Amino acid sequence: MSASSWQNPVYLLPGAPVPLRERPPERFLKEGHFVALPPGWRFVASGDPALTRRLKAACPQAWTVVKRLGKRERAIGLCAPAALEESLRAEVRRERESPAYQRKLEGQRRSRQRRQREYEGEFLEAVKRFLSFAPRWKALEKQLAQAVTAHATPVGSGTVARTQRIPLEERAKAAVIAWMRHQTTEYDRLWIPQVAGKRREVRRALARLSLQLLQSYRRGEEMPPDCPLQQALLAQPPSPPPPPKTPPAEDSFWL
Repeated sequence: MSASSWQNPVYLLPGAPVPLRERPPERFLKEGHFVALPPGWRFVASGDPALTRRLKAACPQAWTVVKRLGKRERAIGLCAPAALEESLRAEVRRERESPAYQRKLEGQRRSRQRRQREYEGEFLEAVKRFLSFAPRWKALEKQLAQAVTAHATPVGSGTVARTQRIPLEERAKAAVIAWMRHQTTEYDRLWIPQVAGKRREVRRALARLSLQLLQSYRRGEEMPPDCPLQQALLAQPPSPPPPPKTPPAEDSFWL
């Protein structure tokens, strides 16, 4: 985000104390000039979007505190009148403690869980389509698909399965290759020189080996018990049973 899109941006000076909650700086840099924090104002750190929105709406003069990180800039909070911040914070707290808000949160939580279950099912089927093992290896295909899905789909996992930038089928393929790289090869124990492009080169070479191994299962070939894929799946913890289905709550309005 550029500084032009921020509301009244001010910049931290080099060496500003951290954390700012305990010791906010007395001076900032604004449009090339030093400015002092107005009397009665305080720093309000980012992290509570509801409070931030209300502060900006109630006080258009509030400053957006920006921190420079090399060539990048990041908004880390606001400076606003302390009395206004306390009043709005108490207002937000009262709303969050209300039964209606708690029901809304519970409805949102159930909705997220439902969407996550749906995505896990879609991803599992996409992985199976990519694997497409021969009939004799369908049980292994199911086991591998479940292991990859369990690893790749959790929210916050940071895996390729969570991205929306590529189609589902490509996500499934990339997740299988990544899982096999870590579980069926020596990748995690390899010493890779700190040379530009070397790690990418190693990953591509291992991906080719993984694809060759998968092709053997697609053709239905006889595979030895010490196959790295079978050994990796044997080492996986058993899949937990699916959670019981619960009837919809009476307050389904919030869903």
